[in-house]
Amino acid sequence: MAEKQVMIVAADESEHSFYALQWTLEHFFTPFGSNLPFKLVVVHAKPVASSVVSLAGPGAAEVLPIVDADLKKQASRVVEKAKEFCASKSIQDVGIEVIEGDARNVLCEAVERHHASVLVVGSHGYGAIKRVVLGSVSDYCAHHAHCSVMIVKKPKAKH
Repeated sequence: MAEKQVMIVAADESEHSFYALQWTLEHFFTPFGSNLPFKLVVVHAKPVASSVVSLAGPGAAEVLPIVDADLKKQASRVVEKAKEFCASKSIQDVGIEVIEGDARNVLCEAVERHHASVLVVGSHGYGAIKRVVLGSVSDYCAHHAHCSVMIVKKPKAKH
């Protein structure tokens, strides 16, 4: 039997990220039961504490361990929520990875490491200014990942 293709889904604490995971599970995994077309790998990029704390000087050393502990708790929440989502759709064969670093690099490196066919990212729906300031992970991955990149957008709420 041919080896399954790998689909990577990026996960962070945002509702956009979990919408993308839920959408992917519903559209690519649940109708197939145990005969799944893809192996699913959920990747969470845990920021490096020093990249979150932009202090220099005497106070930084005391703050970094606190920030790092908080980032680890955040990563645990993302992993647990991803496991719950997958379990709710009866998907047991899922790899979940937490990798420290910038999300753009972490995701592109995960694509290489797993020889992924598809990378799924959620769209935060930032406007042009915020995208320029923060940088768009989905935009970066669309241009640099060596696979197809699917950007899942959460529908706008109807008024």
